[in-house]
Amino acid sequence: MRNLWTPADVADYLGVPTNTIYQWRSRGGGPPGRRLGKHLRFKPDDVEAWFDDQATEVS
Repeated sequence: MRNLWTPADVADYLGVPTNTIYQWRSRGGGPPGRRLGKHLRFKPDDVEAWFDDQATEVS
């Protein structure tokens, strides 16, 4: 099993600031994550699947 990702890991993977990950979550969007106590963690496969489901058009 791959290690779980922190919000910083997800931000690095997606190339966005860490605060963007928290903003998406507060608005009900972004990749699915889970709380483990006070810690937020993401399964890499879930983040990659979420990314693949996003619109592919670049304007």
